[in-house]
Amino acid sequence: MATYCVGVDLGGTRIKAVAVSRQGEVLGRETRATHDAHSRIGSCAETIREVIAGFESALRETAMSVGLATPGLIATDSRSVACCPGKLDGIEGFDWSSALGRKQTVLLLNDAHAALVGEHWIGAARDFQNAILMTLGTGVGGAILSEGRLLRGAHGRAGILGHISLDPFGVRGCFAVPGPLEDWIGDQTVEDRTDGRFRSSEELVRAVRDGDPSAQAAWRKSIRALAVAIASYGLILDVEAVILGGGIAQAGADLFEPLARELDEVEWRPGGLKMEIVPALLGAWAGAIGAAKNAMDAIPGL
Repeated sequence: MATYCVGVDLGGTRIKAVAVSRQGEVLGRETRATHDAHSRIGSCAETIREVIAGFESALRETAMSVGLATPGLIATDSRSVACCPGKLDGIEGFDWSSALGRKQTVLLLNDAHAALVGEHWIGAARDFQNAILMTLGTGVGGAILSEGRLLRGAHGRAGILGHISLDPFGVRGCFAVPGPLEDWIGDQTVEDRTDGRFRSSEELVRAVRDGDPSAQAAWRKSIRALAVAIASYGLILDVEAVILGGGIAQAGADLFEPLARELDEVEWRPGGLKMEIVPALLGAWAGAIGAAKNAMDAIPGL
């Protein structure tokens, strides 16, 4: 039997792929451009086939199986994407097993779900049985680990953590909920939150470090919103840890230190218990690694 699986994370701008051994050792990595949000899905599939062939040539054996992480809601049979409006033309209903020419079914997993599977296998969540992953970037993605297993929910929607409402009378987000968390901290609203002064969280945090009072005030509001959301998740899910990834988490101490102070105020801690707030470890490769693990777990007898 072959000794590795391939995991692929298909994003709007990049395709990231890994070959991973059964023990969790990454044997190869590859990145290719997706081109743009309107790339034809068939051309993406051809690129992925080339990447898989490259791994198989370099490692001199066929991969045991292939897993794919994608944006969107995954179909109940895990073979295709059921719903993914506005991203990657043609992805809905696309049959990846046929397109990639694999004998084994290519299993799909939502990209945030895959990232948590990867972090639980060999990353920041490996020591926890109950945790959430939050990816802080353009928006806020998420996934839930419950009793050691990925929580998918009745329809595969579990973990859309960025759309907890923090303002019941606010502007509706893309999932219809008003005043969602991602509007308070995601990159997509930085200009609105700072009256046009900053275009990204990176710029905002740089101004915070430089002592800009208005930047500091805007950043404090964002951190407060994140803390309130996390405290709410703690009450609903009773998790041990919150794993924070994505570009905004690269702010490091400028994020984690004020977040800890805010959580001291808003988190309920009976008996002194509190959630651990932990930075993600696998970076941009978490989704691909999780997709490989998802494929691996489906192999009978492995």
